[in-house]
Amino acid sequence: MTMVTERAETAGWREILGAQHIAPLILVCVGVWLHAADALLITTMMPAIVEGIGGAKLVAWNFALYEVGSITAGAAAGLVALRSGPRLPMALAAALFSAGCLVSALAPSMPVLLAGRVAQGLGGGGLVSLSFVSVQRLFPGPLMPRAMAALSLVWGASAFLGPLAGGVFVTYTTWRVGFLFFGLQAAILALWIGFGLRIAAAPRAENVARLPATRLALLAAAIVSVAYAGIAQAPAVMALALCAGLGALALFARRDARSGADRLWPRGALDPRTPVGAGLVMVLAMNVGTMGLATYGPLLLDLIHGTSALVAGYLVAAVSISWTIAAVVVAGAPARLDRAMIGVGMTMVAASVALSVYAVPQGPLALIALCTLLEGFGYGMAWTFILRRANTLAEPDDVDRLSAALPTIARLGYALGAAVMGILANRAGFGAGSTPDEAIHVARVIFAGSLPIVGLGVFAMIRFVTARGR
Repeated sequence: MTMVTERAETAGWREILGAQHIAPLILVCVGVWLHAADALLITTMMPAIVEGIGGAKLVAWNFALYEVGSITAGAAAGLVALRSGPRLPMALAAALFSAGCLVSALAPSMPVLLAGRVAQGLGGGGLVSLSFVSVQRLFPGPLMPRAMAALSLVWGASAFLGPLAGGVFVTYTTWRVGFLFFGLQAAILALWIGFGLRIAAAPRAENVARLPATRLALLAAAIVSVAYAGIAQAPAVMALALCAGLGALALFARRDARSGADRLWPRGALDPRTPVGAGLVMVLAMNVGTMGLATYGPLLLDLIHGTSALVAGYLVAAVSISWTIAAVVVAGAPARLDRAMIGVGMTMVAASVALSVYAVPQGPLALIALCTLLEGFGYGMAWTFILRRANTLAEPDDVDRLSAALPTIARLGYALGAAVMGILANRAGFGAGSTPDEAIHVARVIFAGSLPIVGLGVFAMIRFVTARGR
């Protein structure tokens, strides 16, 4: 027994890349790739899209509605997987994603394109959440960190290749070909899952209820309100939309927690008093608190330090690079180190935000780069083991819900964080004509205002790593 345990603990890349696990690994990686790359693809294609079909006033909703579909589908993914296993839902999600790409590619106007983006968000959100469900179902415990590291590697690669692909399509063909390219990949994935993939069937839960439409509508309303807060110009409207979104989210969480077999999220999902809730609150709060650099970093670096767009882009991208490197480096750590990896990693993330309060306004760029590297490396260390640690704390019937909720709540944190940073920036007087001194004040307000949120994340992290497993 000891020899078997030691071998399992040291399971390496050779084993996960072997014949037994390579097909499931490709499955989860392609699902994440389609979602992550497509979310960034439109960034570089949007100017050409507006030039072709108009709709400049609706540009922001391309991103907002994609997030609405993504988060809503992600919330439902765990319950769907309990009903039928992850295989059929993944095939349907890929097909829906492909159909959304086709609608976008053929769109004669911006409203039609937005409909395609909703379908892409629903399919992409379902794919990524079901990929996380599949990781915990298809890979034994010692192999799970390797699979999670592979997902981090794919996510990091998409941060570069998604916008790059958009630029290539716009330059050498058209933006419509870009959507068709990703739609074709999704169609191939759907056919492979449905007819070519050979993996062991996962057990299905008995007597699982139908999808709760009312709660899904509440969640969608919360995301729409938060997204609108992020793009609203008037501070009062922004604050009102954010409060409405938070209220709808709280109502969703309360109603979902009181439900039975049709729960979308695990019990106590946003309650830091419970071990699983603490882990999810940690992810949510940390993602909200670290959005300052992603949303306003390039603008502030230009105004304060005269940084070129290219250099600012590399500084922000350093988060993804260091995240990927850290995830690969620590992937072989045994389960007994999960708590230490999460604790050290999230402490590094919190330290990066605290250091940014000084570094972004004052510089030098090397110190700002250190902040981005700390944030990315900390996330890479922790993220690889959060799912494995959470699975030891969740009730058996909530494991699939937890696996699907983790990426969904992470994306909710990004959406909420963008809105919060917008409110902080507006309160600080940020505008297109801001002077360097005004930009310095804005930077201090944004990053100092993020500290209490990050502090909540640290508190939840301590609860998460000290809780006893089942």
